[in-house]
Amino acid sequence: MKVITESARETLRLGAFLSKHLRPGDIICLKGNLGSGKTTLTKGIAGGLGVDRVKVTSPSFIIMRQHLEGRVPLFHFDLYRLKEVGHIAALGYEGYFYAEGISVIEWAQNLDCLMPKEHLMIELSYGSKDKRIIRITAAGIRYKELLREMKAGSVMRKRESE
Repeated sequence: MKVITESARETLRLGAFLSKHLRPGDIICLKGNLGSGKTTLTKGIAGGLGVDRVKVTSPSFIIMRQHLEGRVPLFHFDLYRLKEVGHIAALGYEGYFYAEGISVIEWAQNLDCLMPKEHLMIELSYGSKDKRIIRITAAGIRYKELLREMKAGSVMRKRESE
């Protein structure tokens, strides 16, 4: 599925819309260049879960932030600085990915062989000015179901194309 957002506000709305369909244990993998909107999308997801969006910042230097005040815990990873799979494995990431929260992983491509078999992959790229082209793919039954739910949502129809 491809979605085009025209502003940061629309990217936030997309994240909030997505959050309505998330359940404990879900894993959202984000890919995209610096400044492509990964943290903005995460802020939208967090806001939809009841987390104050202002508290959501890129955890580049600390690798992971926990936001426990929403309807479901949010584990926000940023793997930009971790290029080696061994360093990621040493984090004990499985304790979060397979817990009762929602994991959002920026720079998910750095997971390499540690990439969960089932996940929702969201790739963000630049369009013109504030426009973002967002490609969403599903790996696994749960995430294919999630993608179908999202496609059925009226908020998405406005900017969706395939």
